[in-house]
Amino acid sequence: MRTPGYYALALYAQGDTPATGAGDVNTDIIYLVLHASLIAQLVLAILLLFSAISWGIILYKFWQFSRSSRQSSTFLDVFRKSSKFSEVQAVCRTLSASPLVGLFQSGYTELNSQLRTAGNPEPAKPAAAAGRPTLKSLDAVDRALLRATTVEMTRLERRVTFLATTASITPFIGLFGTVWGIMNSFQQIGAQGSSSLGVVAPGIAEALITTAAGLFAAIPAVYFYNYFTSRVKHFASDMDDFSLEFLNISERNFT
Repeated sequence: MRTPGYYALALYAQGDTPATGAGDVNTDIIYLVLHASLIAQLVLAILLLFSAISWGIILYKFWQFSRSSRQSSTFLDVFRKSSKFSEVQAVCRTLSASPLVGLFQSGYTELNSQLRTAGNPEPAKPAAAAGRPTLKSLDAVDRALLRATTVEMTRLERRVTFLATTASITPFIGLFGTVWGIMNSFQQIGAQGSSSLGVVAPGIAEALITTAAGLFAAIPAVYFYNYFTSRVKHFASDMDDFSLEFLNISERNFT
């Protein structure tokens, strides 16, 4: 008795399947990107470029900061164990990645300039020579260290600002692509006179891809910008401490 009912149900299902398949919409991301509008593809290309440059800067800054930190520790050990500034100067060439080296060389050059002008011998550290050398102006040494600090801070912050630019601008670029895609979707609705999912879904999916791409570029840029800014502040604190230490030694031995 049930057999005719089961046959009828099976025939109904078979007749319904092609119609459903015909209405399926391909929402695969790669498919949507390849078949997106020219504006959407242009937006995605711009976001990809921002993201690639940002990741290049992130990797470079990791390498630069780790190298600078390593060499700064080595330089401080040499500086505090040496008896003469000339001994420290001898190792500066091998530790050029350290921002402290730039400060030392600037201060050392100013010391030499003042002491040689006065006819004094090579500056010693920490013991003073028998004929005690004297500086004309400790403030000039301080100014030389401040100038060197500015130069080193600029070098450390170089390219980091691009991460801030990426973090602020890429969400808006992605949003522009989203708005453009939604406009196209409404145009399709008006042209076909239907608001069915099959008409609306491709344009909406295409639009949301650009938003996702904008966030993909912005989120790592925000995180690493804050991280690198914190590292730069740490280096700035180390340079301030070193400048005070250098000035104390100079004042103790040459004034």
